[in-house]
This record gives sequence, structure tokens and C-alpha cells, in this order.
Amino acid sequence: MAAQTLGWQALARPENLKALAAPILIVLILAMLVLPLPPFMLDLFFTFNIALSVMVMLVALYTLKPLDFSVFPTVLLVTTLLRLSLNVASTRIVLLEGHTGPDAAGKVIEAFGHFLVGGNYAVGIIVFVILTVINFVVITKGAGRIAEVSARFTLDAMPGKQMAIDADLNAGLIGEDEARRRRKEISQESDFYGSMDGASKFVRGDAIAGILILLINIIGGLIVGMLQHDMPAGEAAKVYTLLTIGDGLVAQIPALVVSVAAGLVVSRVNDEKDITTSFMGQMFGNPMVLALVAGILGVLGIIPGMPHFVFLLLGSAFGTLAWWKMRQQQEQLAEETAKPVPATAVAEEAAEASWADVAPVDVLGLEVGYRLIPLVDRSQEGELLKRIRGLRKKFAQEVGFLSAPVHIRDNLELKPNGYRITLKGVEVGAGEAYPGMYLAINPGRVSGPLTGTQTKDPAFGLPAVWIEQGLRDQAHIMGYTVVDAGTVIATHLNHLILTHAADLLGRQETQALLDHLAKDAPKLIEDLVPKTLPLATVQRVLQNLLEESVNIRDMRTIIEVMATNAVRVQDAGELTALVRVALGRAIVQQIFGSNDELQVIALDPGLERVLGQALQGGGADGSGIEPGLADTLLRETVEAAKKQEKLGLLPVLLVSGNLRWLLSRFLRRAWPNLKVLSNSEIPETKTIRVTSVVGIKS
Repeated sequence: MAAQTLGWQALARPENLKALAAPILIVLILAMLVLPLPPFMLDLFFTFNIALSVMVMLVALYTLKPLDFSVFPTVLLVTTLLRLSLNVASTRIVLLEGHTGPDAAGKVIEAFGHFLVGGNYAVGIIVFVILTVINFVVITKGAGRIAEVSARFTLDAMPGKQMAIDADLNAGLIGEDEARRRRKEISQESDFYGSMDGASKFVRGDAIAGILILLINIIGGLIVGMLQHDMPAGEAAKVYTLLTIGDGLVAQIPALVVSVAAGLVVSRVNDEKDITTSFMGQMFGNPMVLALVAGILGVLGIIPGMPHFVFLLLGSAFGTLAWWKMRQQQEQLAEETAKPVPATAVAEEAAEASWADVAPVDVLGLEVGYRLIPLVDRSQEGELLKRIRGLRKKFAQEVGFLSAPVHIRDNLELKPNGYRITLKGVEVGAGEAYPGMYLAINPGRVSGPLTGTQTKDPAFGLPAVWIEQGLRDQAHIMGYTVVDAGTVIATHLNHLILTHAADLLGRQETQALLDHLAKDAPKLIEDLVPKTLPLATVQRVLQNLLEESVNIRDMRTIIEVMATNAVRVQDAGELTALVRVALGRAIVQQIFGSNDELQVIALDPGLERVLGQALQGGGADGSGIEPGLADTLLRETVEAAKKQEKLGLLPVLLVSGNLRWLLSRFLRRAWPNLKVLSNSEIPETKTIRVTSVVGIKS
């Protein structure tokens, strides 16, 4: 008994009662198909159907984007089923009780049969047919076509949208949670338009069923009235036809309203505004258009034979609205012009120069042309500012230290859409971006060309084209990676920050990094800096790692290796080699991932021996290498790297430990993507497979 009591208490909870509402409604709708209803219940359900259809249309009007009303396909099915069930229930009572009078099927059907069409069944039939044609031929057919095309385009564009999300995630513009949310939204969007494509068939079938039910009820009413109740043919036709017309109208008007709602949902564009706001702003926002309409109506109003009063009245209304809109725009412009300007002091004699006139150079700078200012304007919620904050956070998480902030300023000397990125006052990158347009980047597998301004992706040099907003979905479908102007600049900035990470690690950043590590390991830092090694040497070791794209997140291992060897080794280059050996597992994983087999380029033993002798004779800078040998080495290594990349492999050169630093610096300028590893950096668990050998051809 106690268990039953607890069960009823759980069932009576508000959230459980809400969960029961939908099953109960479906059961009631299905029950109306088989159980007879009294006239009062019919009135109640018909009124509920009208209220429900009006509610659906209002929700569609005030929805900002289609996914905000994602339950609409299900609502469409439920409302269609409700109308058909009411048709069946009303048909039963009309045929059974229609001979008793016009209110036999309830007051609602009587009102629609008498008051709306004046009791004239011929007029009623014509009105019903017109409503059905409007619903079936115009609204439902158009909404169904839009839903079909939207579903097709949405499904075709899914791969491109997924690639754009992955690109933003890899560039650090968004986090995992935001990427997960966007992927879910794309999936929901495809499901919604696919469901709407099918749900539109419900409304179409409902219109056909309404016509068939009308014919069946009229014929059935005549048979029942004349044969079972001995009514004259004229009286039976009048009574049963009016009841049937009332029944058809009370069902078709809500059906028309729901069809309009379906058309509103699938035909709107995602502009983050409800339909009313968008309609009023775009249709009645231009005073010039309103003035022209007023002038045309005024001319028509003075033509002899035209209804002067109506045309002139509406012309005056549009003219007044145009005058009011124009005045409103002028007042707004005057307010912006009359904004208070900070008062300037009276000019004084020029002061003497001081140290305050020496402005420090920004470590990282971003200069933009005037058309790009909205992207970085805090008052306009510039999206680029948020993305740059995300870039710095992702850089700190992946590389291992916090870079200097990016100082943003406008530069009127640049092109209106131009920007440039500076490092310590020197330009390291530049490009152009066009707000309101999209850059479609060709990843190498697109299905065709696009119309727009041909260019190259400023970050990686891939072929690209600037396109209008309307071509965005088409570009996705064709396989392009489509990004907006803010993403173009942010991706370029992120690429340059990663490329110049070593230059961004200054003395101040190194000290801040050590102070941060000292919170967890104070004794380790205290024993190393400055007792054993100067801060400059630690900074140089970290910069050496960053120059070869090795992250310094594992600072504990780096500091421990330097602390262990600092007593006998003070040279930054030798310390770097020791640190790389300790970080070998992480370096190999960063390059090869989780592969157990490492496919690399190797040096011919004879060439390696010659280079070792040159290193002993000429120093670590490689000055002892004979020029002809250096040229051959460069040429052969580049050919091997190209061959490696054609095979889809990373160009990695494996050499002995004493040559790694020399060859890395020597070959980096010729082939920046080439990675040089030493034998001692390879973990014992990995298998090495040599794909090509660099040697001196005889």
C-alpha cells in the first residue's frame, strides 16, 4: 500500500503531469474517431482547435529562427489529426441527428453554417472550395516546396559546415563546448527541415480529405434524410448541406491558419529578429519608397472616374508616414553629430621633450583599415576581440606560456579593408578582409569554381575567393571551407603567433613562467635560477625549443634536466640537446601522433661522416662545410622532403645527435616544414623505417 501511495505521489509531480499531457491528448484524439460526442463537447473541441491554430501562427510569427520552433513538425501532425478526428465525430452526429434542426451538431457548426455564409448553402460551398484551393494550391504547395529545397540544401551543406567548425576549433577561435553546441545545432537543423519536408504532406492530405468529407457528407445526408426520415429532397439538401458546410468551414479555417504558420516558419531567414520587426523595418524603413508610393496613389486619385477619396486618403497616409520617417532619420543624424566633444585646453607653448615622449614598441600589434574598425570596436561588440582572447588562451594551453597581449589600432595609411600584423614594430603579415563577405578556401577537392574576387588565404596561401553572403551555402555544398572576415584575420594572427613563438618569449615572459612554476615547485626553481644558471640561458634554451615548434608545457622536465646538468654544462645549445632527449617521447608524438612506425629520411653514412669531420673542423655554425657539399646537401634534402610529402608523409630527417642542431638550422630556411630528429630522441618502443636516403651522388 505504501508503495502504491509513493507511486501516486510521484505521478502527481508537476514534471510528471507535463509528461502525461501529450499521451492523454493523443488518446483523446483517437477516441473521437470511434466514440460518439455530444454537441457541447464538439463545440468545446472545435473552439480548442481554433485557439490552437491561432496560437501556432502567433508562435511562428514571434520565432527568431526556425530551430526555436523545432517541435513544429510534430505540432503539424497533431493538429491535422485533431481536425480529422473532429470531422469524423461531427460527421457521425450530423448524419444521426441532422434532421432535428440546424443546431444538431452544436452551436459552432451552426454559426459557421448560417452566420458566416448567410444560410445560403450555395455560397457556403463556393467559400469552402475557395478556402480549400487557397490552402491546397497556394500555401501548402509553396511551403512544401520551400521545405523540400531547404532540406536538400541543408543536408548538402553539412560537410562544409562541419569543416568550418573544425577549422575554428583548430584555430582556437572556439572551445570544445562551443564546437559541440554548433555541431548539435547543425544536426538539429537538418532534422528539422527533413521533418518539415514530410510534415507538409500532412497539410496537403488534410486539404484533400476535407473536400472528400464534404462530398461524402452531402451525399450521405441526402440519403439519410430522404430514405430514413422521409424528408423532402429540397429540405434534406438545405439542412444537411448547411451542416456539412459549417462542419467543413470550422475545420478548414484552422487548417488554413496552420498552413500559413508552416509557410512563415520555412520561408523566413535567420536574421535574429521576429517576422513583425523584420517586416516593418524592411518594408516601411525607407522614406523614399513611402514617398513614391504616396505620389503614385495621389496621381491615381486625381484621374477622372477613379475612387478619389480612397486613393487620396491612402496617399496622404503614406505621405505622412514618409515625412515622419524622414524626420526621424534627420533627428537621429543630428543627435550623432551633436555628441559632446571633449573640451580642448587653450594652446600653450610647446613643452620640452621628455622621456614620456618615448613610446614603447608593442610586442604584438594589429593595425586595421577603417572598414575593419567595427570588427575590433568594443562599443560595437566587435567579434574579433573575443576571438583574439580565445587565441591567447589556446596558445597558452598548447605552447606553454602566455604571450603578450595584442595591441589593436586603426591605421588610415592602410587600404580600407587592409590589415597588418606586427611583431616588435616590424610587419610579419598583412592581408585584406571584407566584412559582410565570406572567404571560400579551396582545400583541394572542390567540385567547381565560384563567382567572386580571386585571392589566396593569407595564413596558409591556399587558393580562395571572396564571395557574397548569398553564395555561402552553395560554397559549402561544393566543398569549400567558408569563413567570415573576422575568422580570416584571427586565423592569420594565430598562425603567425605560433610561427614566431620563440620571439614572443622575452625575459619578462620567462620570469613570469618560472614564477608560475615556483608556486608548485619552489625549491626546484630556487636551486636553478639564478644560483646555477642565469635567466638568459634558461630563456635561450626555451627559445631553441620553440624555434623548432616544440611546446614547453612540460616545464618540470625541462627545469629538472637543466638543474641536473647545469653544474657541468652551461652552453644553451648543449642544454637544449639534453632537454630534447628528455622530451623525446613528447616530440615524436607531436610529429607522428600515436604511430608505432616512424617513416623518416636518413643520411648516407659516408655523408654523415664527412659532415661530422666538417663540424669538428669548422665549429657548430657549419662554416667548415665546403660550399659544393652544402649545395648538394640542400638539393638532395629538398628532393627527399618533396618525395616524402607526395607520399602523404611528414618530412622528418633522422641524424646522429652531434649533427642534429647544425642540420636543423642549416636546412630550416630551405624547407621550413622539415623536422630534424636525433637518434637519441626516438623512444625504444618505436620502429624506424627509412623511406629515402640523402647522399652524395657520384
